[in-house]
Amino acid sequence: MIDSSSAQNLELLTNNRDSRNGHTLFGVLNYTKTPGGSRRLRSNILEPLVDAETINTRLDCVQELLQDEELFFSLQAVISRFLDTEQLLSILVQIPKQDTVKAAESKITNLIYLKHTLELVDPLKAALKSCKTHLLKAYYSSLEDKRFGIILEKIKTVINDDTRYTKGCLNMRTQKCYAVRPNINEFLDIARRTYTEIVDDIAGMITQLGEKYNLPLKMSFSSARGFFIQMNAECAALPNGQLPSEFTKITKMKNAYSFTSADLIKMNERCQESLREIYHMTYLIVCKLLSEIYEHIHCLYKLSDTVSMLDMLLSFAHACTLSDYVRPEFTDTLAIKQGWHPILEKISVEKPVSNNTYITEGSNFIIITGPNMSGKSTYLKQIALCQIMAQIGSYVPAEYSSFRIAEQIFTRIGMDDDIETNSSTFMKEMKEITYIIQNANDKSLIIIDELGRGTSTEEGIGICYSVCEYLLSLKAFTLFATHFLELCHIDALYPNVENNHFEVQHVRNSAGNKEKITYTYILSKGHTEEKNYGLKAAEVSSLPPSIILDAKEITTHIARQILNSKSKEPLLRH
Repeated sequence: MIDSSSAQNLELLTNNRDSRNGHTLFGVLNYTKTPGGSRRLRSNILEPLVDAETINTRLDCVQELLQDEELFFSLQAVISRFLDTEQLLSILVQIPKQDTVKAAESKITNLIYLKHTLELVDPLKAALKSCKTHLLKAYYSSLEDKRFGIILEKIKTVINDDTRYTKGCLNMRTQKCYAVRPNINEFLDIARRTYTEIVDDIAGMITQLGEKYNLPLKMSFSSARGFFIQMNAECAALPNGQLPSEFTKITKMKNAYSFTSADLIKMNERCQESLREIYHMTYLIVCKLLSEIYEHIHCLYKLSDTVSMLDMLLSFAHACTLSDYVRPEFTDTLAIKQGWHPILEKISVEKPVSNNTYITEGSNFIIITGPNMSGKSTYLKQIALCQIMAQIGSYVPAEYSSFRIAEQIFTRIGMDDDIETNSSTFMKEMKEITYIIQNANDKSLIIIDELGRGTSTEEGIGICYSVCEYLLSLKAFTLFATHFLELCHIDALYPNVENNHFEVQHVRNSAGNKEKITYTYILSKGHTEEKNYGLKAAEVSSLPPSIILDAKEITTHIARQILNSKSKEPLLRH
């Protein structure tokens, strides 16, 4: 399980700048076609798998889907026709508190949805028939359950064969009215004939009104208004620019008028009364039918699970076709060759700069230094995102990748106050680090970005040093980005510490009097040799030159004072 702070820091489900946009890991991987598939993807991102065998089983499926185009497209075509099966089952097994018209309508609708779902079982079986991987074969076998056929046959004895799930409220209303076969209930048949006559009368009345006023009127329907009249404003010349006084509740949207009349309102009321009778009688028949199929309904939960999983695996395969992702391996080493940030790739015009990563038990603590804006935070997030992608069964953005299964992924990124808990920036840092220390184990992946910025330099270095020493006692894989260069000397005491830094290039202008920093975003061995890079970053901003000049003089003065008062020895514990 990934904690809420890490989920927010890594932008797994929600973008930190704009919660409405899809620049998240979920947005990168989400090509699901069903609500169930989308929910499964969300839950998997927040709770990646920790069993390598299960992950590899998923990866085998993704690989087969990528290699077999016919399987991919046929499966995708069938899956996209499924509705929200999980929600459907939840509603079907509920017993309404009151037998209202709304409850009756809902039950009828869901029985039509159930029929639609069961009719997709055979096409789904046909799509999976030629599959080769173990998991897809298991799903094919689960679809051979005879209970699907039993339920569908029972439904078809009561529900018309041509009753279908359709889009559009009027179409769906018609399907619900005529769902039950004729001759099952004589009173229902009479009520439906009455309803048909009323609808025909409404259509005839609107035609007569059009002829009477020489206007291009047409019958329309909405669930809120019932039947009403519509007219294209561009196709009609209105006398005095107004509609006849017979028409009421006039609204104009774009180039169309919508309105009704007193007679139409009365006919709508008759129509609604007729519908209530139809729904009530249909509801009684549907309830009796559902009571007969409840004993077989367990197979539908397995179907719901199958559809959502297939939808997610298809989504992973789809994401792979849009980028050069690679299948990850699972070993005792975290090794990524030329990996890149998946979200950054989605929002960038050009492909992001790729970097290598290599972490082993013998070198499990990586300190990363570099100037502001050199790419440290992006790189740290990239590693965590790739780890999550690998552990949910997705391919990852790299030329080659190998991962050690992480039982937990912890992050300490960001620099914000928390007014809800009355926490300052520093206190929030301490709470997050405390949580990591209390919960991390030897199989954790720990990402820490610039710890100790919320307090003085001396205290910040002290806290960072002691936190590093504690984490070094674990076998967890840790990446620690910092501006405190004193921490880089910790490798003299601990052989499992490795220093890396992000390179920058210095370019002088043609006159040779001004220097510009170019960020390469390339990770290299060793710690950074850059000095005063905060001032160089400030120069790039729109801070006034006079302030920057003063800052440089003050920095030089303070540096001299420190040099004269302190030893040049590295920060080593005695």
